[in-house]
Amino acid sequence: MSLMRNLWVMLLAILSVPAFAANTKLTVQVNSVDTGKPIDRASVVVKFRHGLNVNMKKMVTNWETKTNQDGAVTLPTMPQGEITIQVIAPNYQTFGDVYQLTDAPAQTISIKLNRPQAQYSEDAKKK
Repeated sequence: MSLMRNLWVMLLAILSVPAFAANTKLTVQVNSVDTGKPIDRASVVVKFRHGLNVNMKKMVTNWETKTNQDGAVTLPTMPQGEITIQVIAPNYQTFGDVYQLTDAPAQTISIKLNRPQAQYSEDAKKK
């Protein structure tokens, strides 16, 4: 009887693990294209878009934070799937793109920001 009980306990333990148990710890590294130096205090917005077997109502889907002095930010573990990353930093162009979180336990995404380009105006050229 105890063998049957142990089997039930093991089966319930396996079934109670959520289908999205495979999580990834995400690090976003932000550097300058020109100098390669890290950009500190850059705003990083990560939005989880979708993934397999993920209940979006029962999880955090948006993170907003700033990079440290090394230009990095590490977010808590999140389910694997598709995310959007947006980076905003003073004196740099705003960056945004879609990424796929893989099945690795930790993933680092490197982002390189450009300086703003010179503005061009037809009116200024005519004068």
